[in-house]
Amino acid sequence: MAQLDTVSRILDTAEMLFAEKGFAETSLRTITSKAKVNLAAVNYHFGSKKALIQAVFARYLDPFSKRFNEEMDLLESRHEGKSIPLNTVLETLTTTVITMPSPTRNGLSVFMRLLGLAYTQAQGHMRRYLQEQYGSIFYRFTSMVRNASSDLPDVERFWRLHFMLGSAVFTMSSLDALKDIAEQDFNEQTRVRDVVQRLIPFVSAGMSAPIPELIPSEHQDDA
Repeated sequence: MAQLDTVSRILDTAEMLFAEKGFAETSLRTITSKAKVNLAAVNYHFGSKKALIQAVFARYLDPFSKRFNEEMDLLESRHEGKSIPLNTVLETLTTTVITMPSPTRNGLSVFMRLLGLAYTQAQGHMRRYLQEQYGSIFYRFTSMVRNASSDLPDVERFWRLHFMLGSAVFTMSSLDALKDIAEQDFNEQTRVRDVVQRLIPFVSAGMSAPIPELIPSEHQDDA
């Protein structure tokens, strides 16, 4: 029990500090000081900072992946091989995210900040780890999106999918602040499910928007 408490304390502290300061800027000594454990405990339980970062992600993504795979199984069985509407795919993803019991004391918004950092700050080892461990579930999800938006060129779908994920990550990672603003400025008590119900039609409309006419490269400046 004492060992489990130590591991949880290290993971909770590392998760919060990584979300606040970034991966490179957060040292093991800072984590051990905040978690009130010695460096030997981190080395014993995780072996390295790289393994600790991976463990922080695995604590959420392992149960999420299992649950999301099960939900996609149900979707496919209900639609019997037919294309699944985009709104249904997105609603299944977001519902799975918000109904998952949080494995951390820090909550979903902190983890979503970490997920955003994984794209912008993560070193090569982290991208490889996410691809190796969770690439199959991301591929399954994107295949459903592809089938629901078959009229889009692949490169356009690539950009829109990442715009969509970026919107979702920003919204969920900033959820507490956005709810506070809505209450102060509009006197609205907002639930997480209300935010999701607003987000789904927004990103779905973005996926089905007309394809823009891009400026030919010879007429573009450096931007």
